[in-house]
Amino acid sequence: MNMLAFLRQTLENPMLMVSSILTLGVILVNGWTDAPNAIATCVSTRAIGVRKAIVMAAVFNFLGVLVMTSVNASVAMTIYNIADFGGDARLSLIALCAAMAAIVIWATAAWYFGIPTSESHALIAGISGAAVAIQNSFSGINGSEWVKVLYGIVLSTLLGFALGFVTSKLTVWLFRNQNRLKSQRFFSKAQVAGGAAMAFMHGAQDGQKFMAIFLLGAAFANGEANTSHFVVPLWLMVLCSVVMGLGTSIGRYRIIKSVGMDMVKLKPYQGFAADLSATLCLLLSSLTGIPVSTTHTKTTAIMGVGAARRIRNVNWSIVKELVMTWVFTFPGCGLLGFGMAKLFLMAFA
Repeated sequence: MNMLAFLRQTLENPMLMVSSILTLGVILVNGWTDAPNAIATCVSTRAIGVRKAIVMAAVFNFLGVLVMTSVNASVAMTIYNIADFGGDARLSLIALCAAMAAIVIWATAAWYFGIPTSESHALIAGISGAAVAIQNSFSGINGSEWVKVLYGIVLSTLLGFALGFVTSKLTVWLFRNQNRLKSQRFFSKAQVAGGAAMAFMHGAQDGQKFMAIFLLGAAFANGEANTSHFVVPLWLMVLCSVVMGLGTSIGRYRIIKSVGMDMVKLKPYQGFAADLSATLCLLLSSLTGIPVSTTHTKTTAIMGVGAARRIRNVNWSIVKELVMTWVFTFPGCGLLGFGMAKLFLMAFA
């Protein structure tokens, strides 16, 4: 699918145009709510300025989308097949539009309150709710793919926390006899590298998810309701990366402060340990095709790092707030996706 053919198709199919615009809206929201988490720690410890960090995040988000999609697009395949919209391609496209609208509403509300909600979970819940609405039953949910989502929640929570704890302890032990000033300089530079690696993995995970939605909409517009294979074109990778980078520049400080400053007061070595832990967890998830939340993974890694030094260093009221958001995202965004799909089907079917 080349870009000109896709543009021509959107002009001929208004519902595809709406779906594409809403998907871009979701990517933009993802950029301002999720992507800042990648650079939260290196900004909070003043290893790099906000503006430079945003540019860095945009560049490495693109590289993550490009490289990981070229090497392994299994995360995109999981999202592509996670819901069954039935055999009517036209109705499926309408329901997909509704799901995207639900996700934008949900994520914007979370951003307004400064809570780093998971766009990945919102995306999965929204399209699943819409699929249930169009099928009028839970047969719209692909259980085998949803199992991967559940694995992802466990992986990002337990492994993220454990890696954060262990990496922080190991870092302290390895540098126990080093000059403190030299160590500080090293970790300031290492944190910038860690932030870049996190941005790369954010693109690798979340970029694939949204490209899958783009391609799903194009398949429905072509009358292909049951296709299960796709090829991601380069122009789509570039488009998703640019929009995500724009979103990051909009969201900026609010989410960075919530994750990088309010939850745990981080030292440079702790910021490095958190970034390294979250990056390793995201890399493992991406290579195995498990869709995880970058927000969830980064947050639990920070919690593990904070707990490694002293358990009371973690601001558990912020953690409780985040956990409540994650708990409500699946049923909340799922119900919103269901309701919006029913509304769209009544209005446009």
